Amino acid sequence: MLRILIFLPLCACLGQALADTRPIDELPLKSVADQHWELPAGEYHGNFRIDRPLTLRCAEGAILDAGGTGSALTLAASDVTVSGCTLRNWGRDLGAMDSGIFVERQAANAHIEHNRLSGPGFGIWVDASRGTLIRDNDIEGDTRLRSQDRGNGVHLYAVSGAQVIDNRIWDVRDGIYIDTSNDNLLQGNRLRDLRYGIHYMFSHNNRIIGNATLRTRTGYALMQSRQLTVIGNHSEQDGNYGILMNYITYSTLRDNQVIDVRPGGDGDAMISGAEGKALFIYNSLFNQIEGNRFEGSALGIHLTAGSEDNRIAGNAFVNNRQQVKYVATRRQEWSHEGRGNYWSDYLGWDRNGDGLGDVAYEPNDNVDRLLWTYPQVRLLMHSPGIELLRWVQRAFPVIRSPGVEDSHPLMRWSPPAATEDTP
Repeated sequence: MLRILIFLPLCACLGQALADTRPIDELPLKSVADQHWELPAGEYHGNFRIDRPLTLRCAEGAILDAGGTGSALTLAASDVTVSGCTLRNWGRDLGAMDSGIFVERQAANAHIEHNRLSGPGFGIWVDASRGTLIRDNDIEGDTRLRSQDRGNGVHLYAVSGAQVIDNRIWDVRDGIYIDTSNDNLLQGNRLRDLRYGIHYMFSHNNRIIGNATLRTRTGYALMQSRQLTVIGNHSEQDGNYGILMNYITYSTLRDNQVIDVRPGGDGDAMISGAEGKALFIYNSLFNQIEGNRFEGSALGIHLTAGSEDNRIAGNAFVNNRQQVKYVATRRQEWSHEGRGNYWSDYLGWDRNGDGLGDVAYEPNDNVDRLLWTYPQVRLLMHSPGIELLRWVQRAFPVIRSPGVEDSHPLMRWSPPAATEDTP
């Protein structure tokens, strides 16, 4: 018999709701195979717990309602599958980790697939478990709460070997939050209207493949981590930052698209100093940033706080209001093996037709410094006079200030060929 325990909160209104349900030993579960059970349509109120290996599939219309307290469903055994269920109205106590589905550390190899979750706390919390599969779920937060008071859609803590694939997450705090978790895969998730789409903290050797963020405050917040593989992701209309790299080392960013990042926000969305940056690199070293497209943002790429010794080549910087902001003490060469980046505002030429500009591109030249020193000059940034001044100083350099130089700028850009890592 399926072993599910109900924890009864001391609430008169919930007690009234429970009066309409059956005792647990009379729950109308249907056995469909060995250790495979189906929950028929209906509303089942309470906080449920599964503590032995089994597969629970819900019929259309089967709803687990936690009554506004605790977690709707707790997995406390290995090899549990939960599929096709609707879970709603769990608690909002983030300190107690109230969740739609809470996976305890002994619950290895949990499979959570094709479910619909809607509630104020965390959607799915995985606590120091391994081998979890979270696939094709819809997770919705509670917009009646402030963003910072909501839980994350998927929260992985001290997890290894997890796969978070093809989920749709919206109106929670962070779409997917990863803390101290290594060797995991996030792929094909669709994340919108959040604080951070994907948020990494102290997590190494993870793969972020083919995800998409929309209207978040930061699409991909990668922090204090190393050996990340970030390939084929999409960011659109995110505010403040499309991709934020903070203390990231030995990682690969390839074939990503960041479009239309917007400055700042309103209310608690506003981040001091945010400038609508497609890519912000802070104190991050020894990374490969290749084949990405940064387009239509207030600032294409900003490097600061010692973010040197990164390979930045084969990227496209298209129609950003400012292409590059670089704060450092030595020059940076942004080409690799004779191939640089594409710059939509490049004014050089290609006399031999090899697809490479004959004149180096210097986005942080003295004109840029003039604009930083006297912001009012930005009104003339695209005027013929400023463009002529840029051309003259590149053709006849007198003073070379520390900054970025692309010695082999691309005259045109096309998406890189797919590789085995590309979705």
